[in-house]
Amino acid sequence: MPTIKLTAEIFKSDIFDYTKNSEWKYSGKLPAVIDFYADWCGPCKMVAPIMEDLSETYKDKVLIYKVDTEAEQELSSVFRIKSIPSVLFIPMEGQPMMQPGALPAKAYKQIIDKELLAIEDEVVEGNSAKEEKKS
Repeated sequence: MPTIKLTAEIFKSDIFDYTKNSEWKYSGKLPAVIDFYADWCGPCKMVAPIMEDLSETYKDKVLIYKVDTEAEQELSSVFRIKSIPSVLFIPMEGQPMMQPGALPAKAYKQIIDKELLAIEDEVVEGNSAKEEKKS
């Protein structure tokens, strides 16, 4: 599944209508990641293929959106985007988390696994440690 281009109208209908509500309440069906970018931004160009890969890796588990900050200035203003890329992580429950700056793919995966899908590293490490003892 490719990343999804997000406009203010789609954001208000599918994620959160900030014109009608002041308290955050996510209305999506899956956790989401929103990449705020601009076409002229060098680091954004490095993050773009990572987001495409993440959209395939987490297909049917997490929605990956992209917001062109030049075209969608209203959304950029609502989230007070001051530097790009900035990535917003939206869990099903609770508050969204903003991460400014470009990160490696592994870091985005760790945030998605831990914060959006509640997969803990320790569980994976604990299982692999048990397997090593059996060998």
